[in-house]
Amino acid sequence: MSDKTIAFIGAGNMTRAIITGLINNQFPKDKIIASNRSPEKLDALRDEFGVRTTINNNEAIAAAEVIVLAVKPQLMADVIDDFDGHQPDTQQTEKLFISIAAGINVARLQQMLGFTAPVVRVMPNTPCAIGKGMSGIYASEQVSEADKTLADFLMQQTGETIWVAEESRIDGVIAAAGSSPAYFFLFLEAMQNKAVQLGFASEDARKMVQQAMLGAAEMVCHNPQLELSQLRAQVTSKGGTTAQAIAKFEQHKLPETVAEAMQAAVDRANEMSDLF
Repeated sequence: MSDKTIAFIGAGNMTRAIITGLINNQFPKDKIIASNRSPEKLDALRDEFGVRTTINNNEAIAAAEVIVLAVKPQLMADVIDDFDGHQPDTQQTEKLFISIAAGINVARLQQMLGFTAPVVRVMPNTPCAIGKGMSGIYASEQVSEADKTLADFLMQQTGETIWVAEESRIDGVIAAAGSSPAYFFLFLEAMQNKAVQLGFASEDARKMVQQAMLGAAEMVCHNPQLELSQLRAQVTSKGGTTAQAIAKFEQHKLPETVAEAMQAAVDRANEMSDLF
């Protein structure tokens, strides 16, 4: 994998997360180049990781075989419009483009680029920043098997990956993984607030709920042979405290609320695809 140079257009959190994983796994730093309008972000990446940096996107693109488009969706069209010539040439059409921008489909990206480029769409989530991420990946038909392997390798530097065969499934990844850390944070926040009402100091309340969440997640990961419903049943003694709490959740239709919230995320993703 280290024979190709990777250019990151944009130097935000996801770029930092991927570069961190690459460097930690001994990927050659001279094979990484980051471009950004903000010299401060570039200076931080260069000082910490020793990678190449530039404020010129075209310089980064010319030096690389893999182009990671790591800019906000609303900025993507303007950024691509500034690419040199904005016309395909032999060298450009041989490059792999990886987009981590939500809401911009392959057809729209190819339209922006001006040719039917090989495009991989990635939907990561914020835990990628600590190497515990979950990324959904989709490849256009122009992407070779070798480039699929490369894209998978790239995102595995930040956590786990899952491939989808249909591009529309990326919206499902957004609902189940991309947005879901916020669901858990909301749940933990509510638990912490109630624990404080029960008389615990805020820091003790947080320690309890975050450790419970961490332990529960580890139990899920270490018991793949068990359904989630089985793990829940193991904690829920008939007539006990947990059963009473679960009954209250069910009374207030928690499963239905979760399903509706996830569908709302999917619907918004569909709406965003029409905006850019």
